[in-house]
Amino acid sequence: VQLVETGGGLVQAGGSLRLSCAASGRTFSNYFMDWFRQSPGKEREFVAGINRSGGSTNYADSVKGRFTISRDNAKNTVYLQMNSLKPEDTAVYYCTANDPPRRYWGQGTQVTVSS
Repeated sequence: VQLVETGGGLVQAGGSLRLSCAASGRTFSNYFMDWFRQSPGKEREFVAGINRSGGSTNYADSVKGRFTISRDNAKNTVYLQMNSLKPEDTAVYYCTANDPPRRYWGQGTQVTVSS
């Protein structure tokens, strides 16, 4: 499966962005989908995940209540709505498609939050 993230950019603290990840190549609804992020000098960290149907989600504590993950299986796309952004949310954001034990990664999209 191929994954392409879009929607990153520069935003002021308190602002919002919506990331999209379009999948192609395999049946999208077969995959659990996650978002990860990586800041300079830090390890890649889990942000949010969603099950195959979209009926179950989970979040890192650092983003709970501010970020929302969703998916549209008809459009082969997963989204990450990010509200109340903070400078510490600055990172490259990656989506992944999971069909255990395999995990496929996109190329990432940069999100920069200015204070």
